Amino acid sequence: MTPIDTAAYRSRWRRYHPAVKGVLCGGLLACALMLPPWPAAALVAAATLGSAVAAGVPLGLMARAAAGPLVLIATSAAALLVSVGGAEPVGWAPGGPARAAEVAARASAALGTQLLFVLTTPVADLLARLSRTRLPAALVEVVALTYQMLMVLLGTAHRVASGQAARHGYRSRRAGLRSAGALGGVLFLRSLDRARRLQEGLACRGYTGRLTVLVDERPVPPAEWAAAAAPPLLVAALTLTSTALR
Repeated sequence: MTPIDTAAYRSRWRRYHPAVKGVLCGGLLACALMLPPWPAAALVAAATLGSAVAAGVPLGLMARAAAGPLVLIATSAAALLVSVGGAEPVGWAPGGPARAAEVAARASAALGTQLLFVLTTPVADLLARLSRTRLPAALVEVVALTYQMLMVLLGTAHRVASGQAARHGYRSRRAGLRSAGALGGVLFLRSLDRARRLQEGLACRGYTGRLTVLVDERPVPPAEWAAAAAPPLLVAALTLTSTALR
């Protein structure tokens, strides 16, 4: 199990229906993308961090998960600072800093809302309910099986890499490349073996094209819907009021 999955299962919001968390995170995402970036991005970020603290999400893990995407956001926004063509082959784009800051603010705020949903909602809870929507059942099952295989392969890769490291398999660059190649070969063979065993197991259990999963459903109180919708509505009201007063 990855640290993100562990955090999702340990979250204080684990017991809430995924749709309730979807209203909160989806509403904040819509605010980040559709409202004026200032002050919407800052308000969305504040609401996201406050919700993460309330849900018991480790902020350090959230920061580590956001590090890679934030680097991509920064490099993508930096491209807006320059223009190609015109009087000079390469020059500073007029209004580039403002556009770059807007894009970075929107993307960073949107990233936070998605991480909040991921770190509070286990994939198993989400997939079990997606099968009841209008999504094709085959698509949901492919996603579920792919997720399961990824978790198995990640665990296998960790164990094999730990064994290689204990045997000084990465003591030098040449040894590291050789160990990495061996690791890739082992994962390829293990993935084929796991896929074959999974197919045989499903066939032995009378697989008919649909995986049935029992979900403990309970009615969602109106108070939970209201609490989930309140932060996005507050962010929208504050942003529109601030824009009107300018």
